[in-house]
Amino acid sequence: MNEIDVFVGNRIRARRYALGISQSELGAAIGVRFQQIQKYETGANRVSASRLWAVAEKLGVDIEYFFQGIRPVRDGDDDSGKPENRMAFLSDQESIQMMELFHQLPSSQRSAVLAIVRSMAEAPLEQSIRVAT
Repeated sequence: MNEIDVFVGNRIRARRYALGISQSELGAAIGVRFQQIQKYETGANRVSASRLWAVAEKLGVDIEYFFQGIRPVRDGDDDSGKPENRMAFLSDQESIQMMELFHQLPSSQRSAVLAIVRSMAEAPLEQSIRVAT
């Protein structure tokens, strides 16, 4: 699988999920079956330009949305040009469940939960383990 295809697929999944659109609904809107949407979202199949345009229209985003975070490879760069995949967490069921539950909380509780999670993420690993036990 090509890393760019996986990246674009993750962006499709993230936006579709955020809008509460099923794979079947997206597939029907762009003329493919839900299995094809699954393949697009995993990067197993590459999305053609015309299909990606249709996906963008259905999901209400500009085409650039699917490529945000990808840096072009320039001559002399040490970086491999790998895309920064900030949507990879959407492949994890626990992350999705956490996100759903988080959005059910009132705003004041969201702030508190975010502060707790942020402090845990910033704490050294040994300290986090000690606190949890």
